[in-house]
Amino acid sequence: MTFPDIVPALKAAVPQLRGKLIANQPLDSFTWFRVGGPAQTLFMPEDEDDLAYVLRNLPADVPVTVIGAGSNLIVRDGGVPGMVIRLGRAFAEITTDENHRVSAGTAALDAHVARAAQKASIGGLSFLSGIPGGIGGALRMNGGAYGGETKDVLLEARGIDRQGNVVTFSNTDMGFTYRHSKAPEDVIFTRATFQGRPGDPDAIAAEMAEIKQKREASQPRNRTGGSTFKNPPGHNAWKLIDAAGCRGLIVGGAQVSELHCNFLINLGNATAADIETLGETVRARVKAQSGVDLDWEIKRIGAA
Repeated sequence: MTFPDIVPALKAAVPQLRGKLIANQPLDSFTWFRVGGPAQTLFMPEDEDDLAYVLRNLPADVPVTVIGAGSNLIVRDGGVPGMVIRLGRAFAEITTDENHRVSAGTAALDAHVARAAQKASIGGLSFLSGIPGGIGGALRMNGGAYGGETKDVLLEARGIDRQGNVVTFSNTDMGFTYRHSKAPEDVIFTRATFQGRPGDPDAIAAEMAEIKQKREASQPRNRTGGSTFKNPPGHNAWKLIDAAGCRGLIVGGAQVSELHCNFLINLGNATAADIETLGETVRARVKAQSGVDLDWEIKRIGAA
């Protein structure tokens, strides 16, 4: 499908725009599942000032949706109305300092941040190497893996709100809980600072290598979106899914992974509807078998 082209009207509203505005940009290539419809308008800002300027002058009736690395995301087949914002290279810079702090743009991949910390002899951030995504998603979802979570290391997050104002959040301000933060939904995070500790680079490298080995042995490498459902209190989602007989279950071109059944995979020709329907089928079967409600961890956006 295609949306009405609103790019000319948007450009008229933001004449000092420096980034890119693209009408009806397919989003499937931006997600790890490789599925989904177009963005009515895709905006890729030149830098933080450009982002703030556009948000400050964007008509209030244009909805805004942010996508990151696309690792934990389903874009529905009908596409996403309004403006979809994707931060690029200008938001991926990583720096370290003598106080064992790491500052990273939110477009930086978690694994790249972990690697930068290792090279700077900064410990405590190795768990990031096990999260398949970017720093923006880690902030929004309190990303975690292998014994660590974003809440354990975040000092400060910086972003732009829907009015184009620069806002900052302390760790406490973020209101982190399991796979969730209470930061306002309209804030687009642009940078984060993490506090590490002194570490030996060889020991950190060995820890990261162990995490990589565990990931490769236990998680599928196919077109997937990472962990599909949150672990309910007192349960492991994958065990509930397995007990409900869903390992290997197929809907259309989508399948519950045989290797790790809290992962859904695109067998090659899946639609977004196939993947989401498969997830809802799994939820229904788990509910019927165990009485436990599974909550989606994967973000789903757009129109069916």
